[in-house]
Amino acid sequence: MMLGWKMPVGVELNNESGFPVEEESLQRVVAFAMTQLRVHSDAEVSLVLVDEAAMEDLHVQWMGEPGPTDVLSFPMDELRPGLDGGEESLGILGDIVLCPTVAANQAEAAGHSVMAELRMLSVHGLLHLVGFDHAEPAEEKEMFGLQGDILALFDARAGESP
Repeated sequence: MMLGWKMPVGVELNNESGFPVEEESLQRVVAFAMTQLRVHSDAEVSLVLVDEAAMEDLHVQWMGEPGPTDVLSFPMDELRPGLDGGEESLGILGDIVLCPTVAANQAEAAGHSVMAELRMLSVHGLLHLVGFDHAEPAEEKEMFGLQGDILALFDARAGESP
């Protein structure tokens, strides 16, 4: 049993991509990351999986860049993590949009499973929702380090039940 951890009620998933994924696994990794970041268990986040055409439309509209991308984050209440013993944040985090076909290509190139890539992208998207970025080298080091730590801890506890 994972001590001190409960599945937040507000991790919704909508798979519009037609790509088969382990939906509960994605919800669990986001929920787990939320607890690690001390985001309140009643905070809400939405995962939306889309096809390449829909992702390209979003990428062009919101980032001004052509082609589909792997993940986009759309924050709502600008919640921040309650790390280092701080108070947990409550509200609507926002939407994490994933493109499983782009993730599948990246997973193949990286030599791991599509689900491992999608879990990583889900945590990455969540970190953006709570204010992390990787535009500068120091920010990148912090964000990717935290992302790796969360995923390693999640993987270490994967066999345990909440």
